[in-house]
Amino acid sequence: MERIRPPAVAGMFYPRDTGALRMLVDTLLAGAATPALMPKAIIAPHAGYVYSGPVAASAYALLTPLRDLIRKVVLLGPCHRAPLHGLAAPGVDFFSTPLGTIPIDQAAITMLLRLPCVQHLDAPHASEHSLEVQLPFLQRVLGDFTLIPLVVGNTTATDVAQVLELLWGGPETLIIISSDLSHYLDYQAAQHLDRTTSQAIEALDDTAIGHDQACGRVPVCGLLQVAQRHGLHGQLLDLRNSGDTAGPRDRVVGYGAYAFS
Repeated sequence: MERIRPPAVAGMFYPRDTGALRMLVDTLLAGAATPALMPKAIIAPHAGYVYSGPVAASAYALLTPLRDLIRKVVLLGPCHRAPLHGLAAPGVDFFSTPLGTIPIDQAAITMLLRLPCVQHLDAPHASEHSLEVQLPFLQRVLGDFTLIPLVVGNTTATDVAQVLELLWGGPETLIIISSDLSHYLDYQAAQHLDRTTSQAIEALDDTAIGHDQACGRVPVCGLLQVAQRHGLHGQLLDLRNSGDTAGPRDRVVGYGAYAFS
């Protein structure tokens, strides 16, 4: 019997209706600027689409020319809703959204479970939005692909880097880190802090990002470590906050999109 992780935030973070979701994602992608990049990895935000969707789209629009090349997606995001030490791999066969199901790469999960920092746990995945909100974008820009979804809890960037090295692969493999930036500062303070964080990300400086600068700090810093070793270059694609998109400006959340190639 197939085990499926159903969508947990459809109807909240993005539309539950299939047609409405497809139309929204396609509209966001069509409105995104697309520099001439072929990314090995991206960082994208994970708030509701009304807030961070345009920023996320700037990263996903880059993948359209790679539709027939990318066959494996490694997706890491921070744990928001369950206590977790290390990284959690799901015990299901598919993740689903209103746009359909995505098969989990079971061979990769089996390989990862040999690492002491990775364990089989479904609870951290059950209601986690940081991974789920990335999936409809992937379903619209890629063809057939398998997914390696990992929720990142209390662990180190070095552990994340070890996981990413194991899964790095070739041009068929895409790495995605899901992270928002600053949380609940006023508009100007958020802009200042998020610019500082962006400069560190573009410089691949994992030592310059504090805990208050990105909720996905640990997976972001793990990616930056590996990007350094592989000679990648980081590029900012879009930097905004909820005060720019759909929210008030007294307490905002920062969103950045980045490509590494």
